[in-house]
Amino acid sequence: MRTPHASLAAPSTDTEATMESHPSTPGGHSVRTRSQHQRRKRIVQAAAALASRGGVEAMQMRTVAERAGVALGTLYRYFPSKMDLVVAVVGEEIDLLESSIERRPPSAATPAGRAVDVLMRATRGLMREPELADALIRSLIMAEVDTPFGDRMTGLLLRVAADGLTYEQANEEQLALAGSLSSVWVHELLEMLRGRRTYDQIQRRIEIASDRLFHDL
Repeated sequence: MRTPHASLAAPSTDTEATMESHPSTPGGHSVRTRSQHQRRKRIVQAAAALASRGGVEAMQMRTVAERAGVALGTLYRYFPSKMDLVVAVVGEEIDLLESSIERRPPSAATPAGRAVDVLMRATRGLMREPELADALIRSLIMAEVDTPFGDRMTGLLLRVAADGLTYEQANEEQLALAGSLSSVWVHELLEMLRGRRTYDQIQRRIEIASDRLFHDL
């Protein structure tokens, strides 16, 4: 679940304002939208690259803007605060996890087994860049704003473990069970980042929690 951030060269000029205000062709709207999407992605990749080397402290807004090759004002239009940027980086990580699951769905016979597969894939992906993982998880825990991380992980667990059940379709108990398992995973991941758990210990604990919580899902 690693965010690719290899291509971060800054463009020679920053023409965001012109492009956003004055599309130059009849098809300018689609060109502008594509350009905005690419610019946003470049910003997120730059932020992830900085966080992977120095934690969230390294994600200074001016530094991110310089690395992404955009004006500081443009960065703030896309991401009004550093926390918004952290949330976007996390969203990119979850997107990659979901893509991995779509390409290779868990094959376990039980809901608990499929949930374990999802969470251990996420663990392996994040631990490829432990500084980034530590920065993101800690920031989300300390966040004073709502973030989509918990709901997205809960929804992903439900879809995979319960044969396509969506977040909106799940009842209160199902949401609570999936949310609890997601919380257990976050705690165990933090323990691993602190050096208090091995990968095998995390897997065993996740298996136990999943068996109990998803037994009757």
